[in-house]
Amino acid sequence: MDHLRLTAGTLWAAIERQTEHALRCGALQPIDTVQTVIESVGVRFVVRQVSSLTRKEQQREQARKLQTQDRPAANPFLPYEPDLFVADISDTHLALLNKFNVIDHHLLIVTRDFQRQEALLTLADFEALMACMREFDGIGFYNGGPEAGASQPHKHLQIVPLPLGDPADAAVPVEHLLAQACVEGHRVPGFPFRHAFARIALDRADAAHAALSCYRTLLDSAGLGAIDVDGESCQASPYNLLVTRRWMLVVPRSAERVDGISVNALGYAGSLFVRDAVHRALIERLGPMTVLQRAGVPRP
Repeated sequence: MDHLRLTAGTLWAAIERQTEHALRCGALQPIDTVQTVIESVGVRFVVRQVSSLTRKEQQREQARKLQTQDRPAANPFLPYEPDLFVADISDTHLALLNKFNVIDHHLLIVTRDFQRQEALLTLADFEALMACMREFDGIGFYNGGPEAGASQPHKHLQIVPLPLGDPADAAVPVEHLLAQACVEGHRVPGFPFRHAFARIALDRADAAHAALSCYRTLLDSAGLGAIDVDGESCQASPYNLLVTRRWMLVVPRSAERVDGISVNALGYAGSLFVRDAVHRALIERLGPMTVLQRAGVPRP
C-alpha cells in the first residue's frame, strides 16, 4: 500500500478511508460504550461506560506477564499494523488509528523511531500535532507516563475530534470553568488540583513554536521539572497535557487510578471512562471533580 504524505486538506478523508478499511478487515476494534452525563461544579462531565474495556485490559495484562528480561514487551508501533496506518505526517512522525478506540476517528501521532513516553515534548512533536490540528477541530492530548494514563512506552500524542459529547453542550466540557481562568497566574479557580493553564491562539503560521514555548512555560508553572535519562530530557514526574486551537492545560499526576477508575488526559477535559455500572455509580457518588483531584496533585 502506498503511503500518503500529509498535505493540507487530506487528513480527514484519509482517516475516514482507513477507518472503513480497518473495520472491514478487523484491525480496528472499537469499544462499545453507553454515554451518560454527570453534572458537577457547573460541568457536564461525559461518562462512557465501556462494556468491552475488559478485553483491552486483559490484553495489556497478558503483555505484562509475557514481559521478561529475555522477552521484552511487544511495541505495537515498531512495527505498526499497516491496516491502521493513516498518513506520514513528517520525517519524524506518522499517524495511526487507535486500535481500541472509544471515540470515533481517534488518531495516534507516533514517533518513527523509539522515544520514551516520559521524554519531554519537542518542536518536532508539536509540528506533528499542529499539522493534524490544522486539518480538523480536535483536542490533542498527551499522557506523560503510566501514572498519567499512558499504556505504551513509545512516545505518542493523541487527538480526537470535538465535541467530546453532545453537540448541544460545550465542545470540551470543562470550558465553562476555563472561562474563569486567571491568565496571569495560569490558574483555573474551579480546579481543586495543581495545574497550569494558558489561552493561546494556535491557528497561525508559527503555531508549533508558540505551542512549544507555552508548553515549557506551563511545565514550569505547574512545578514539573526535568531529568536527564541516558542523554534524553525527560519529565521528573508524571503529567497530562491537553491542547486545543484556543488553549493549553498541564496537570501533574499522582495516580493512574482512583478506586479502580482509570483516568487519562481526557478526564481533565471532562470526559471519563468506566468499565462497569459499579464504577459509574462510584463517580456519581464521589463526584467527577473529586476523582480528578485524587488522581492529580493537591493544589497549593
